[in-house]
Amino acid sequence: MGFSFGRNRRNGAEAMSGEAQSSRFEQDDQIVVMKFGGTSVENAAAIKRLIQIVSRYQGIQPVVVVSALARVTDQLLDAGRSAAAGHLGSALNTVRNIYVRHEEVADSLVTGSAYAELDRALRIEFQALEVLLQQLESSRELDLKGQDQLLGFGECFSSRMVAAALRETGVEATHADARSCIVTDGRHGQASPLWDPTNQRIRQALVPLLQAAKVPVLGGFIASTAEGVPTTLGRGGSDFSASIVGAALGALRIEIWTDVDGVMTTDPKLCADARVIRKMSFDEAAELAHFGAKVLHPATLVPAMRENIPVHVLNSRKPEADGTVIVARTPRQSKKVSAITTKRNVVAVEISAPHGVDSALLGKLFGVFDEHSCHVDVMGASLGRVSLLVGSTQALPEIAAKLSDHADVRWENHRALVCLVGENIRRDAEVASRVFATVADLDVKVLCQGASDRTISFLVEESKAQESVQRLHRVFFPNAESVHDWGGISSAFCQAG
Repeated sequence: MGFSFGRNRRNGAEAMSGEAQSSRFEQDDQIVVMKFGGTSVENAAAIKRLIQIVSRYQGIQPVVVVSALARVTDQLLDAGRSAAAGHLGSALNTVRNIYVRHEEVADSLVTGSAYAELDRALRIEFQALEVLLQQLESSRELDLKGQDQLLGFGECFSSRMVAAALRETGVEATHADARSCIVTDGRHGQASPLWDPTNQRIRQALVPLLQAAKVPVLGGFIASTAEGVPTTLGRGGSDFSASIVGAALGALRIEIWTDVDGVMTTDPKLCADARVIRKMSFDEAAELAHFGAKVLHPATLVPAMRENIPVHVLNSRKPEADGTVIVARTPRQSKKVSAITTKRNVVAVEISAPHGVDSALLGKLFGVFDEHSCHVDVMGASLGRVSLLVGSTQALPEIAAKLSDHADVRWENHRALVCLVGENIRRDAEVASRVFATVADLDVKVLCQGASDRTISFLVEESKAQESVQRLHRVFFPNAESVHDWGGISSAFCQAG
């Protein structure tokens, strides 16, 4: 039997699956994809809150996507590096600590035969992890392919545990392996989905479960190639996983449950007057994510935008709060600036070309930066110079050496990119003049030009980032209501890692 899930938000009655047959999901059940981040599953208390949130829906078909428990991904990476450096004992000790933590959490959530079943499943996963670490110790190498396989274990642990915990409370949950659902290319470390096979596999795997009124629980961030080789969607990619699943199923909405009250006007760690933005557009949210906002993975909104599915950003510690809803269009507002974000640890690169900048040189530049996986954030060009921003100096010496016959490459680190986001603010001369009047004495280095009319951004020394944000927030949000208790924020909204 074929299915045509939800409403095709682009073409009305056209079925997502391409089949004319109707489905009960179109008429009765509403699918909501709910993603819970690491701090929302960090311990037994957090997972109990997750269960309460999932259980409160009536007439809704939840699909749950979970990250690894907080800090587990970093611990796995440390273990892999230790093993590859020949310190297998240290690596295995880290793994034992991870296992003990999961065992303690599971013991607080699951009892009896269900606990025994979960413990067996976790032990099998941990044994596979130990085998991988032994292989890394033998090879003395942790490449991106091995790293993808290694880091995926965290999501496997958490998703199995959350599924079991939901069942313990009477929710008909079942574990589904995201690696058999999301198909990507072979770019390890930050793979890209192959949309047609991904949509097909998601529907094949999850539709029967939804038909049987089951709640699928998947690990975020993890995927595989068409040949079954494990990949990942990049750090923070669980949001992206949720959006991919939501788009494939034609979800009513996608919920991102985190540890902040929603998308905020700026990082509350930098500015105590930051407040929640109740509604914003996909385009504004995408700009914020690109320029350093950590609440959303930069790729999260792409599938949701394509299918016009609203994305809600909510606080799992305060589930009664309204949060932020991100939609295609928002009503025209009096405020011209929606939010202010800052990205620290930015490196400003200046490339001088004695024979001028032409298409051949630009092609060469982009090819070399891509070869070294050095992502370029913002670029400007003049007659003989190219200015761009990158996130690390690590690859720059090699890049400079490869380009030495064509151009001179210099860079400065310890910079911060401050960005204001709002609909069409680049076209508003008043906004730009107020920005630079506010920060003129802070030694603003560069006005960064991008393709979007929704951003105005500039570089300052990293030590002046906080003062820049505070000044601008007072100017553009003069009467913002102060909120002093942010519920134990562990990752600030507008601060890149």
